[in-house]
Amino acid sequence: MPRRGRRSEAAKIRWRRMDPEPDIAKLTTPQPTPQAWSPTQSPEKKKPLLMAFGPPDQTCPMVCQEELRGPSTPLGSRQGTGYRHRVMQWGYSRVTRRRRKFVLLAEAPEKKFALLVGDSHLRAIVDGFVTMPGSTLSLGVLSSPGASADELRREVLDTILPRTPDVICLLAPSNNLSSSTTFQEAGRDFDSLLHTISNLCANVVVLDFPPRLIVEEREQALLRQEYSRVAAKRSVRYLPVTEHFPLSHLDMWSRDGVHLSDAPGMEVLAKLLWGAVSTQLQLSAPVSESLALSAFPPLSACPPVSLPAFPPVSHPFPRLVVDGKGPGQSASHTFHGTVVGGGQKS
Repeated sequence: MPRRGRRSEAAKIRWRRMDPEPDIAKLTTPQPTPQAWSPTQSPEKKKPLLMAFGPPDQTCPMVCQEELRGPSTPLGSRQGTGYRHRVMQWGYSRVTRRRRKFVLLAEAPEKKFALLVGDSHLRAIVDGFVTMPGSTLSLGVLSSPGASADELRREVLDTILPRTPDVICLLAPSNNLSSSTTFQEAGRDFDSLLHTISNLCANVVVLDFPPRLIVEEREQALLRQEYSRVAAKRSVRYLPVTEHFPLSHLDMWSRDGVHLSDAPGMEVLAKLLWGAVSTQLQLSAPVSESLALSAFPPLSACPPVSLPAFPPVSHPFPRLVVDGKGPGQSASHTFHGTVVGGGQKS
């Protein structure tokens, strides 16, 4: 038998000290054993597939299987894929201290004057990155980015217009989703805004605000319902736009998920604004006035009409005689009575 050297024994001791968990301890760890089933014990129930991946101390109610699932991406991280121009610096308003700008597009005194009022969605139209589809109207655009309904009301009061608008199209303010504490408060501010605009022009139409990707659809729907209710109370048309902006087309929004892209998002909105203004002018035009302007000349331009001379009537007009007697009596003889229609009492 060879003798064991001291070096090998010292090395073994050193190796044991360096190993925090020796192999012997691993072998002595008891392994879980499956429990045998007995006739008095009910068979083990299998968990549903939706609960198999959850924590063992939590149970998912059966309603979860019937609820509609939301988008896989959280709302805060949803963003569009479209391009939006770099914003230009505007001056500050003296009433709200927000950026604002009012421009006149193709001003012509002989054309009807239409005014657009809205928030940052109209910024691309004001700066000329998006053009309106028509040119038959003299157009004015007032934009105040970030303004709520109450702030837009103050901006309208502070704006000096070249003339009284023939129609005003209001883009419903979507900033009340964050500035108002309740939908009732947003409705009251929107009602005050409509009252102010109606004092400037009786011909008013409201276009719904484009949807946002980063806000719950239910909250936006409730605000739209409140705006529509207030507009109906004031007999103002409220035109919906949600069907023109499907949420699956992310190229219609910019990367922030709030503003529309220059193309195709703002192009669609410009067509909707132009259509709202044009149809409102057609609906508000009186039928008699449009017929008189199109078919009949004014009275001052008509020459005097000379009537032809009719020959004198040779035979006398018939006379009706009432004698007060019954229908069975004869009235062929001459008597004194009342003449109706063309004579005096004899």
